[in-house]
Amino acid sequence: MSRRKRIALGLSATALAVGAGIGVAGMASATTTPTPTPGASSSASTDGTAATEGKGRHGGHGGERGVAQASALAEKLGVEEAKVTEALKAFREANKPASPPADGTRPDPAARDAALAKALAESLGIEESKVTAALEELRSEAQAERAASLKTRLDKAVTDGKLTQAEADAVTKAVENGVIGGGGR
Repeated sequence: MSRRKRIALGLSATALAVGAGIGVAGMASATTTPTPTPGASSSASTDGTAATEGKGRHGGHGGERGVAQASALAEKLGVEEAKVTEALKAFREANKPASPPADGTRPDPAARDAALAKALAESLGIEESKVTAALEELRSEAQAERAASLKTRLDKAVTDGKLTQAEADAVTKAVENGVIGGGGR
């Protein structure tokens, strides 16, 4: 399952859990409060593009996200972006699964990352350890960006009265520990 889908599923699960918690708390206090409506900060856009943003024509890794990944990796490795783009494309083609994974299973991310680092190192003529370090650095930066974005959204939800600080802290802890949202890799 792609990282974007895992994040979307995690955020959906978070929203469902928070909604259920708010519903139970509302029932327990026996007060009537208006139900919040989705705002502009909702994860889905009004034109329905959120599910496909950053994907290629057939749902593969392409588009803006693929270009950004190649660009950032090229910069970290000190090689031309076109070479990294071609190497990534070749890796994806060579490792395209013949069929979708069975329900409840997914490829081992560590094995996939090791194979990617090895293939890129061979293709680009760079030490594998340098490629591995660059990939780990990019992953850490992406995780930090996601955490900052989540914190911003949770802080706004607390400020708007949609969540309590305790609920926001629980969501943050669940994401950090990999319970929801694909965090804690």
